[in-house]
Amino acid sequence: MSNRRRSARDNSYRAQYLHSVAWFARRDRWFAEEQAPGGDARCALCLGAGDSRSLELHHLDYRGVTQTPHGWAAHEQHQDLIALHPRCHEYVHQLIDRDRVFSGFVSRRTASLQAIARLQAKIAHYIEASLEQQ
Repeated sequence: MSNRRRSARDNSYRAQYLHSVAWFARRDRWFAEEQAPGGDARCALCLGAGDSRSLELHHLDYRGVTQTPHGWAAHEQHQDLIALHPRCHEYVHQLIDRDRVFSGFVSRRTASLQAIARLQAKIAHYIEASLEQQ
């Protein structure tokens, strides 16, 4: 099993589920829960604040996603989804796609969280280097 992305053409999850009423309703519930009692939704990579218009949700686990004869069902647990800015989301996928270790992890959660940690370390390094140049 690989954590690499398949093209949308070969992937009903990407081509259908992410455009389904079930997904948009689940997404809205996630943001409502995350932003309850004055909380802010934050990007798991850059830690920037955002909302349902500026952040995307990344699946750490697909167990709650099911296709039934009547359409898609969205029963992801809150902790199985994390918010990322679109560019940060793409960086996470690119790293998982190109790194054999990340793409080969049995757990998508582990691959995703390890990719985010590596990218955060790179961001910190670039910030530190730019501050030294000032």
